[in-house]
Amino acid sequence: MDFLISVILSFLKRNPVAKNESNKHAKRGWKKRARAFSFSNTVLVLALLFLFLPLFVIVFYSFNASKGSHFTGVSLVWYEELFLNSGRLWMSLLYSAIVALVSAAISTILGSLAAIGNSWYRFFGRGYIQSTSFLPMVLPEVIMGVSLLIFLSGIHMNLGLGTIIIAHTTFCLPFVYLMVSARVDEFDYSIIEASHDLGANEKQTLFKVILPAIMPGIMSGFMMSVTMSIEDFVITSLVNGNVETLPIYVYNMIRHGVSPVINALSFVLILLIGGLAILLRKSLKGFASAH
Repeated sequence: MDFLISVILSFLKRNPVAKNESNKHAKRGWKKRARAFSFSNTVLVLALLFLFLPLFVIVFYSFNASKGSHFTGVSLVWYEELFLNSGRLWMSLLYSAIVALVSAAISTILGSLAAIGNSWYRFFGRGYIQSTSFLPMVLPEVIMGVSLLIFLSGIHMNLGLGTIIIAHTTFCLPFVYLMVSARVDEFDYSIIEASHDLGANEKQTLFKVILPAIMPGIMSGFMMSVTMSIEDFVITSLVNGNVETLPIYVYNMIRHGVSPVINALSFVLILLIGGLAILLRKSLKGFASAH
């Protein structure tokens, strides 16, 4: 019995820092011993090829001189067609950008404030709100679209750009709430107590302490909302009225055959979104380290 107690006490007295350091060294040693072509590396390469190979195909055919699937030579004719003779396409992209930015801004503001309030305050129905806030994330898009269409028709609201923004805000808000909540759960509450001790009120604490600390989560939710809004088709097609966003325009175009102009536009969007993602990643890492 004494031996068992001594073993337990010695286990409890172990230094967790030393244990973590030993784990790190063991992990480094395991990485050095890992084979270059293991099963996990092979699966990783196949998954990356499955994800990115279609993008390379689109980029390749955007420089094809012919309209068919046979490559006949390198040409920029489809980029010329894109920038000079595709006014309707650029208008649909403008509509998508307006809807994405406005709905993402609204859902980011509402979702961030909801995450802060629901995490730090106790009130009646708090658990119910936490449970139902994820419902739009798991429901099929067609159900969300039909329910929004019935609601908007019931209040006699004309379908158009405004109804698309309302619909996109509805399904983007839970994603912002989830990302900001994850950031709020890791927040150090002693910072808030320190701000109150220094004389800051709740408004000053919110804008000068809390929001800067959780800004990476807020920006991640905003970018996620923009991405989901731009690519949405099902819900938009039910509440758009006569407004033609980019996914709807592409769908209407491919019913009559895929145009290489779409390939050229895809390559332009890949470059823009890729550059924006790299820029935001660097800025968010610097912002997080500074705060």
